[in-house]
Amino acid sequence: MKILLIHQNFPGQYRHLAQFLASHPEHRVVFISQRQEGSIPGVEKVLYQPRRSISPQQHHYLRESEAAVLNAQEVARVAIDLRRAGFIPDVILGHNGWGEIWYLKDIFPRALLIGYFEFFYRLHGADVGFDPADPITPDTGPRIRTKNLGNLLGLDIADLGQTPTQWQKSGYPQRYHSMINVVHEGIDTELVRPDPTARVMLGTGLGLGAGDEVVTYVARNLEPYRGFPTFMRSLPIIFASRPKARALIVGGDEVSYGSRPNGQQSFREQLMTELEGSLDLSRVHFLGKLPYSVFLKVLQVSRVHVYLTYPFVLSTSVLEAMSAGCLVVGSRTAPVEELIQGDANGLLVDFFSPEDVADRVIEALEDGRAHDAIRRNARDTILTRYDLRSVCLPAQMCLLAQAAPA
Repeated sequence: MKILLIHQNFPGQYRHLAQFLASHPEHRVVFISQRQEGSIPGVEKVLYQPRRSISPQQHHYLRESEAAVLNAQEVARVAIDLRRAGFIPDVILGHNGWGEIWYLKDIFPRALLIGYFEFFYRLHGADVGFDPADPITPDTGPRIRTKNLGNLLGLDIADLGQTPTQWQKSGYPQRYHSMINVVHEGIDTELVRPDPTARVMLGTGLGLGAGDEVVTYVARNLEPYRGFPTFMRSLPIIFASRPKARALIVGGDEVSYGSRPNGQQSFREQLMTELEGSLDLSRVHFLGKLPYSVFLKVLQVSRVHVYLTYPFVLSTSVLEAMSAGCLVVGSRTAPVEELIQGDANGLLVDFFSPEDVADRVIEALEDGRAHDAIRRNARDTILTRYDLRSVCLPAQMCLLAQAAPA
């Protein structure tokens, strides 16, 4: 089978699938992306870049749509070159979020297209209006409705859809549910597993292991959508109660979602200014963005892992934390509650309450063995529902089989 994958940030959600497909000689796998870094044996990567930036005078509702059209045009040009070179895919899989799949059916009309649909924007019931500090205005509804132009175009062009969780699927209009399949990309549980011998070496020369009081927090970027302010505000309370506790914080200082901080370079800087004098900074370790092998060790030494999120896309990192045997303190928000049942395979807290977060973290730090059953249940959840080899790859291959030519 000839398979075409598209994701601007190679390999995105297709890492495991691309590796699996490319390991079988009967498949030819071509991957279109903007990202030059990275490679997968057997996967042919073709790069593109949009030919210009969005127009400065573009209406602010339409900036994302114009950027997506520019991506889609350039991906289409790459696809035409592939067709001229004799590559006609049987199946196309691509993330719809940046417009890259929009025009491919015009070039490969017989190929069946599986779109990755991550999030449908809503005025009510999801991220918008969740934070009282960011209230809904008369502009919000029209802006959010317009943001779904790309979603609707992708849903119209795709033959099948894929989304990672039931909650994310539930956000899409009911009329599209029959075409959207809930299939997670999967967690490599053989790699991401508990390791009582793991150690993390900090730049100060300090080494931390499974016996230490380590509190971990992970996000692509440290920002309100992932509860970073609540977590930081919980630390003075935690440290006052647990004098040996340390926080390992993984993530960058950019903004993935929502607005940028007012008057500060980053939310980290903003919170450090707010908490100056009340937080022992010698016990807070900002690790930035880590190589994956080091990131796994951070999870493996964690005594308690805090994961907070708006009602939004569920981070893969929380599944990895559970697979590594972490005790997760998670926000009582819909995407997390699909994964975690409170006091069964994790602990649930109020997203906005530093005190609630601190109470559950302190409880976990007081006795390192008291929550062992919850840790085991957390890993069992991932093994049962999200294991790469036994659950998710078979489900993805079943999806491809639906799309494959007769």
